Amino acid sequence: MISYKPFYNTLFKKGITEYNLIFKQGFSANTLHRIKKGEAISTKTLDALCYALDCKVEDIIEFVKE
Repeated sequence: MISYKPFYNTLFKKGITEYNLIFKQGFSANTLHRIKKGEAISTKTLDALCYALDCKVEDIIEFVKE
């Protein structure tokens, strides 16, 4: 199972809000809703998040074995 827990930790560490991602970085509210619900996002979106947050993929997602 993919977990987005690192994403929220990264946002907190960098002092970035979801509001900033939507209104300043151009991410859709739907994308953040999908992340919040643990649903799939595209690798293109993952790449854009890494670029916007200046981080690695593992700072956004992690694999958790159930």
